[in-house]
Amino acid sequence: MRKIEKYRYHSVSDHLELLVKSYEELTGRILIKYDQLDTLPKLFDQAEFALVSHGTEEDPVFNYGNRCALELFEMSFEELTNLPSRKSAELPNREERARLLAEVTAKGYIENYSGVRISATGKRFQIEEATVWNLINAKGDYCGQAAVFSKWVMI
Repeated sequence: MRKIEKYRYHSVSDHLELLVKSYEELTGRILIKYDQLDTLPKLFDQAEFALVSHGTEEDPVFNYGNRCALELFEMSFEELTNLPSRKSAELPNREERARLLAEVTAKGYIENYSGVRISATGKRFQIEEATVWNLINAKGDYCGQAAVFSKWVMI
């Protein structure tokens, strides 16, 4: 598996296909049934889980967040996709987050992750039972990481 330094997807649809298919290949479970015509609204507007991903930059930047994630982080899509993903965690939690992402890189994915995140307005929330996985394209290239979770508690 080689890392693509500046992975760029051709369309949101291509990126969602990467998210869904990488999840299924690594975990053996279905995130959502992939259909080119229906996946975008199912994952963005209708999903009852938060879904985010970041790219392969040295300081990875979010490149996707669905409506549920945007509401939790209290950001627009444009704001989220300009945010280095490390800034979604408070300073004391960034070291733990970095350790987690290194483990995901090495193993492919992890389950049952929990951690505290912070919204744009400073609200804190604990994510629970998250799955975090590597994004691997059809050529076997590493294209970033994604996380999905449906349980969180405002703190």
